[in-house]
Amino acid sequence: MTSEAVRRRRGFDPAALAAIGPALAEFVDRGELAGIVSLTSRGGEVVHAETIGWRDVETKSPMRPDTLFRIASMTKPITSVAAMMLVEEGRIDLADPISRWVPELADLRVLRNAAGPLDDTVPVNRPITIEDLLTHRSGIAYAFFSEGPLKLAYERTLGDPAMNRSTPDEWLAALGTLPLAYQPGDRFHYGHSTDALGFLIGRVEGKPFREVLRERIFTPLGMADTDFWLPHAKRDRLASLYGYDEAAGRLVKLQPVMYDAPPDYTPGGGGLISSAPDYHRFARMLLGGGELNGVRLLRRETVDLMRTNRLTSAQRQVPFAGMPLWQTSGFGLGLALGDTSAGNPYACGAPGSMTWPGIFGTWWQADPANDLVMIYLIQHQVPVSAGAGATIATGRGATGRRALPIFQSGTYAALSDMAEQAI
Repeated sequence: MTSEAVRRRRGFDPAALAAIGPALAEFVDRGELAGIVSLTSRGGEVVHAETIGWRDVETKSPMRPDTLFRIASMTKPITSVAAMMLVEEGRIDLADPISRWVPELADLRVLRNAAGPLDDTVPVNRPITIEDLLTHRSGIAYAFFSEGPLKLAYERTLGDPAMNRSTPDEWLAALGTLPLAYQPGDRFHYGHSTDALGFLIGRVEGKPFREVLRERIFTPLGMADTDFWLPHAKRDRLASLYGYDEAAGRLVKLQPVMYDAPPDYTPGGGGLISSAPDYHRFARMLLGGGELNGVRLLRRETVDLMRTNRLTSAQRQVPFAGMPLWQTSGFGLGLALGDTSAGNPYACGAPGSMTWPGIFGTWWQADPANDLVMIYLIQHQVPVSAGAGATIATGRGATGRRALPIFQSGTYAALSDMAEQAI
């Protein structure tokens, strides 16, 4: 248990921090969320942690600090760090065409209209690069963020983006049969770019991508509970996934299929299971300029490069999932970067804060200006579509998602010596 003295020493009002838990618990009490695990640290020292509600409502199994969560797109920053380790070693370059390692994605066609007929295409203006994958400017899409015929084509060709029986070679070959939604470099368009990047990393290393992450990131950082596969012995620690059933008027458990053995398909864009303590180690490594407890994964200048916005002024005008996100955030190499907290559903800290959430409501942020890490984990599914960003982020149509802004604002309100003003 974190002491009041630690909180005060780290610049927090203990009473204000203590008020966050009861406010979040109301969402569980009303049946809008099953449970929440949160963790906040400053200067590497945990100042606040909460375990609220149930990891499984039906069995009344409580949330615990080591509860495991499907972190979905919070996988992407980890994959991006692995890519930048190879960049540092000179084994890949941001400007390299990915066809050097993934010939399946050479000579692609591009839809003339992203929502138009699949046979109305033009040639690519230039090859997709490593940087395009890191910044989601490859033109590669997601089914659920696509419209028109491309949406169905992705669903039919690639199948489930999370649970998939394909091998990496089979999946990349299938991806290569689909047209791009946009020209490489044209715009930020959220999709399977980081999945392709993970499989590319595996080919560069000559080993499965899962093994690369375990050797290069998880084992060095002590992330013993982070993996693409959950052994049977750990399954009682996994938080159940819930969605809201409008007809029943309550949360209902969703039961995604689980792998019986480590899978071949390990999507670098969204396949990991992790815990608050594990992801905290990863976030602290980034906050430490690539180093944690004497273990260095990246040089500080590489992390600074990841934290530098790559989107052009014109690209920042393009909505993300129906939201004007890039008017309040930038995007670097695998990380969103808060510019301002006003009206920003993802970043809530000082400018330069690093973040990227997961579709099931998981969220994290590393705020260098305030030396602050925040982790917030739930398992809550909401409908996803090309224009659903506001629902995913702020809770319109999914009231449980309104708990995150309370955690964000409550944490910063309790911080009395902020380096820069946040919400």
